Amino acid sequence: MTLDPALRAALVSAELSLPAAGVAATLALLEGGATVPFISRYRKEATGGLDDEAISRIAAHAKVVDAREGRRAFILEGLRAQGVLTSELERAVRQAATLAALEDLYLPFRPKRRTRAMVARERGLAPLAEVLLAQGPGSATREALAQPYLSAEVPDADAAWAGARDIVAEVIAERPELRAALRQRFIDDAQLVVEVARGKAKAPELAKYADHLDRRELASKAPSHRVLAAERGEAEGLLKVRLELDHPSVAARVRQAVVRRGAAPVLARELELALLDACDRLLLPSLEAERRRALKDRADEEAIAVFARNLTALLLAAPLGGKPVIAIDPGLRTGCKVVALDGRGEVLAFETIYPHAGREAEAAAQLAKLHKAHPSAAIAIGNGTAGRETELFVKKLMAAGALPKDARVVSVSEAGASVYSASEVAREELPTLDVTVRGAVSIGRRLQDPLAELVKIDPRSIGVGQYQHDVDQPALAEALDRVVETVVNRVGVDLNTASPTLLKSIAGLGPALASAIVAHRARHGAFETRAQLKQVPRLGARAFEQCAGFLRISQGAEPLDGSAVHPERYAVVAKMAKDLGVSRKALVGDATLASRIEVSRYLDEAEGLGLPTLHDIVTELKKPGRDPRAEFVEVGFDPDITELSQVKPGQVLNGVVTNVAAFGAFVDIGVHQDGLVHISELANRFVKDASDVVKVGDRVKVKVLQVDEARRRVALSMKTLQPSAPGPAQGAGHFNAPRFSPRR
Repeated sequence: MTLDPALRAALVSAELSLPAAGVAATLALLEGGATVPFISRYRKEATGGLDDEAISRIAAHAKVVDAREGRRAFILEGLRAQGVLTSELERAVRQAATLAALEDLYLPFRPKRRTRAMVARERGLAPLAEVLLAQGPGSATREALAQPYLSAEVPDADAAWAGARDIVAEVIAERPELRAALRQRFIDDAQLVVEVARGKAKAPELAKYADHLDRRELASKAPSHRVLAAERGEAEGLLKVRLELDHPSVAARVRQAVVRRGAAPVLARELELALLDACDRLLLPSLEAERRRALKDRADEEAIAVFARNLTALLLAAPLGGKPVIAIDPGLRTGCKVVALDGRGEVLAFETIYPHAGREAEAAAQLAKLHKAHPSAAIAIGNGTAGRETELFVKKLMAAGALPKDARVVSVSEAGASVYSASEVAREELPTLDVTVRGAVSIGRRLQDPLAELVKIDPRSIGVGQYQHDVDQPALAEALDRVVETVVNRVGVDLNTASPTLLKSIAGLGPALASAIVAHRARHGAFETRAQLKQVPRLGARAFEQCAGFLRISQGAEPLDGSAVHPERYAVVAKMAKDLGVSRKALVGDATLASRIEVSRYLDEAEGLGLPTLHDIVTELKKPGRDPRAEFVEVGFDPDITELSQVKPGQVLNGVVTNVAAFGAFVDIGVHQDGLVHISELANRFVKDASDVVKVGDRVKVKVLQVDEARRRVALSMKTLQPSAPGPAQGAGHFNAPRFSPRR
């Protein structure tokens, strides 16, 4: 079914509480092939300034509306075909606001598998069921009422009444108003109960669910991480999970809806049995399953949102920039892989040193020689096994003068580096290098430009979420792809240096066009202008419109190509420059000149050129191609604390937030084991959402509360250090890719 665009827009607008005009314009642009980043950046006049998140919500909810309205049309057609569509039923179907309400109305007429009620009807017991439902007065005996319906298949009164009760139970369970009432009870009052599964009380694997055992809480208030933990435990056969309602009150509600006064005693008794059967066999199990699916969906949404927030902060981590780097992938027995990279991340040299295998002097000489041949601005050291030991080794060389004392020594997360090393992308980029050397290259490039390097890795391998393997995987992948697209387009990329992996996330491109751009660049040399993109095979006018504003050319022939000003607006900038009596080149980057522009003079409704776009243009002219990422700042771990055994309660340590979950934040304190700041320890106030206080990459001071070496757990606090503890606006970005699980 194709829904009328105006009705579709009206429904989406009403259900999301967003402006109708903006929603209608957004949906029209999306239908026309426009991308979310392009719409949010370059079509603000049309949408009323809706941001990426709102536009993504509109796109997603439009699919929900399409599915619901398509199902509504299907149900109406099905009811019409069965000849059961009364005017009252049609009105109810057309007014149903949710899919659940639609399905409740359709339930009595929906084709279903063979049920006990079907069998009873086939045996001719429907009239007896009608007698039972009518609940009339009378003195006839149970046997006398059943006598007309006895047969070879219904040998006695007990069998007749059992069949009649099956029919009545199904009729009761399919009443839309009753299902709606009990569904609301599940939403409002159901308790989530988690117990040990039968026979699993002594299972050693049960220990990981110790915090969830024998727990009973209001399901609507259960946090997402506990719902997902319960679901995982049940899937593993270790836990038993159920939703529990007060049974007597549920039965009373059904009784109130079904039972009439004055029924014959024999009918009242049979009806009571039927309604209890309807509750226990049909209504409660189906509504419990439905509610549990809804809880799981909600938990998935919350977990995916946490993952998306963390990934956004991670991708926006501060870059060191285009400076030469020496990168070290530490190791004990197998040695440390060392690479020298130039400012563009190209490999200049590599070798293996063994500073932790009795060959410290030899390793020192090798590293000093490498640095002398390829001077670096920083030394990036992976934070895995032997990471802190390698860091101390390097700092010792600096103190001894074997390495420059002004070189930065930076701990960089290895999370996902092994995934990249063995990937097809790595094989294409570094075909002559061993897998282990590729890992060191990735560590160095992450320091130079986290965004450009991390987009090469499946975000699910970076580990910045909670229960990521338990949530809806297609939904997670879609959300994370959207994050990558949003961040890449927000930052913009250099058209002449970007990898195909980075380019494919630019609005309007994708893998094929990204590869075509790189191939064209290799064949014809660097792009001198954005306009030359039109020469790339298969890159048409629509793709150029979508991508051009997010691609940068530094020091190119066209000064605006290094900015976020879209080529479609170059003419208005030329007019601004002419009115100021300067060249366009002179205007770009001159904040004083740009401040003199009277934007109201350039309004053009016919061209869609309003104040939002004009203000964006002026801002960009003042500082063209500005990077929204923060300046690079080092963490500064305590040099005397490198192992978990050295961490003691009461210590105040420097750290960096590596992951934010619903229940708190994980902090790297430089001992190969992230500590946890529980949400109750984040601030000297009630914190509903940990992301309101910290984000991935924030530099923080933490106080050690408790150390459990056996379980490798460290409990930390930030609230004892307030008010100096940073809030969400104070994070400086972070080069470390966080991990949710304890480090190896």
